[in-house]
Amino acid sequence: MSRDTLTPDRIVRTAVELLDAEGLEGLNMRALGKRLDSAATAVYWHVKNKDNLVLLATDRVWGELSLPDLDAVDWRTAATAMATDLYGMFTRHPWLVQAFAAHVVYGEGKARHDDHSLAVYEAAGFTGPQADRAAAAVFTYVLGNAAGAAATASLTRKLDGDDAGAEEQFRDAMAKAREIAMRYPRLRTRLETPAAADYAASPDRTFEFGLQALLDGLEQQATPRKPT
Repeated sequence: MSRDTLTPDRIVRTAVELLDAEGLEGLNMRALGKRLDSAATAVYWHVKNKDNLVLLATDRVWGELSLPDLDAVDWRTAATAMATDLYGMFTRHPWLVQAFAAHVVYGEGKARHDDHSLAVYEAAGFTGPQADRAAAAVFTYVLGNAAGAAATASLTRKLDGDDAGAEEQFRDAMAKAREIAMRYPRLRTRLETPAAADYAASPDRTFEFGLQALLDGLEQQATPRKPT
């Protein structure tokens, strides 16, 4: 395929597909060119380099997020919807968590989301830097929770790939983690229950529980204290 038949949109869309399948470490111009049935050099006519491609892919998936209408819902409903939607995006595209650790992530899609997020917390009663801190606290909470999903996705790729030792390493690591955990009473009690999950697993609805607890705290801070 010649460079004339490539378009930036097709390149970025294919890059997202490659990132979803192989992670950030699997993205390179050669692999992308193969998926596009094109020479890697032809891709460079449309994107500067790998870093630029990551930013373009990031901005594309950021466009998947919806922004609640603040005239139709209260701030807390909007905050919950945005955080849940953001968490869903991170778990659909776990490489994005990796990108935050290795790149300065920016673009129109992220700016659109961040601006609306500030509007949500301004609607709650926060002003100036307070709104920034509230939005950042929720964003950081979502990103931190998504890191576990990103790690699981990376491990799954290794287990499904050609790395014959990955599964054995995983079983060995989990066995050692459980052995250490059994030395501590509360961890041992949880691991010995009939429905116990793996040591590294979180209970169901942990994300939802933590998000609502965080919003509870923000709501208390945003509400003016009554005069005594």
